Amino acid sequence: MGDVETGLRNEEGIAAVVGVLRQRFGDQVQTGEALRGQHAHTTTYIKAQLPDAVVFPNTADDIKLIVRACADHKVPIIPFGTGSSLEGQVNAPHGGISIDMARLDKVLEVNAEDLDCTVEPGVTREQLNAYLRDTGLFFPIDPGANASIGGMTATRASGTNAVRYGTMRENVIAVTAVTANGEEIRTARRARKSSAGYDLTRLFVGSEGTLGVLTSVTLKLQGIPQAISGGVCPFPSVEAACNAVIMTIQMGIPVARIELLDALQMKACNAYSNLSNPESPSLFLEFHGTEASVAEQASMFAEIAADCGGGEFLWTTNPERRTELWKARHNAYWASLLLRPGAKGLSTDVCVPISRLAECVVQTQEDIASSGLVAPIVGHAGDGNFHVLVLMDTDVPAEVAAAEAFVGRLNARALGMDGTCTGEHGIGQGKRPYLPLEMGESVSVMRQIKQALDPMNIMNPGKIFPFNG
Repeated sequence: MGDVETGLRNEEGIAAVVGVLRQRFGDQVQTGEALRGQHAHTTTYIKAQLPDAVVFPNTADDIKLIVRACADHKVPIIPFGTGSSLEGQVNAPHGGISIDMARLDKVLEVNAEDLDCTVEPGVTREQLNAYLRDTGLFFPIDPGANASIGGMTATRASGTNAVRYGTMRENVIAVTAVTANGEEIRTARRARKSSAGYDLTRLFVGSEGTLGVLTSVTLKLQGIPQAISGGVCPFPSVEAACNAVIMTIQMGIPVARIELLDALQMKACNAYSNLSNPESPSLFLEFHGTEASVAEQASMFAEIAADCGGGEFLWTTNPERRTELWKARHNAYWASLLLRPGAKGLSTDVCVPISRLAECVVQTQEDIASSGLVAPIVGHAGDGNFHVLVLMDTDVPAEVAAAEAFVGRLNARALGMDGTCTGEHGIGQGKRPYLPLEMGESVSVMRQIKQALDPMNIMNPGKIFPFNG
């Protein structure tokens, strides 16, 4: 997985299209190696594969011109948001043109009465919520990183709030996208439901740039809660913590966030964020609602935690304390890297039905221990989704082999429990071998859709499907 394959390059076409784009866009086209390196995969240990040029379009019409030029010369296109994806989605295994969406950063429309908005793909989630603050609305999907809305849509992102508000799949109403022939399409209107033809919106959500380049996204919004409470609760074991999660969900408590951190992850977060929480498996929680309802929800969870052997649930409505708590959770990746200074992380995730969560996490911990790996676990436990960050010295082949073998077993374990090989990271390059194991013959249907919309295979080739040259 670290040494991903390199595909066939269309050298003549690449040279021609870079010349065409330079002539049309001038200094909006950059070919410096440092910048190209920043537009390849840099977030985990998957080897970076640089594009041949980076283009910074200002409008959707610019994107049409870029796509048409690439189509004329059969040159790959790799859309780029903020580069925070984890499975090699922004790599360029065939070379080609990276389209950086940073300048398409406008909030185009907010319909407060309808609880929706339309944004350009380069708008980040933090930027959007800052813009919305005075309206009393917010966009709830929070994958941790300040990702772009276009990237979040393309990877079907979710995150800490998904247990209550859903993922990008449930929160994208419509998109506009430039397809491989350079034409812009709109997948839906703003109505909240429709029976008009195929659901093209869902086709593009999670397509990882393999079907087209997004030019706008229409999103559902939520009202900012009157009150928010949050806190942390320690448990004697991961199994006990997972059982508390299962009971919380099954009892219908409308928890907004419920995050699992194992003991090693808590140790890392305490050290990195200067906290003093017990270094034992813990749940971070947040409740949204009225002052009375969030207090009631916190009280109900405290009873469940006690029944599962948990310690005292320390919760608060103080914004500063809650911010400190969730900042520590969002910094879990960087905190984990300090457990082995100089090591690189292989970040992977799986998702299982909530009733199998405890079993899957416990078996994964046993696998980590028997393999001699350093690999903290953190998860969006309310969805049955958890992440493992395997820390390794990539200069030691035996460590890399052990890490990759572990990931294979983890994916097999999740699939054996009727789960998925990726709850939110996507397939990209890193998870390609596992897609056929999960989807079977459905992969051939996906290929047919890809072939129909992108017959020249110029839209982010080498992603999702097993490599075919």
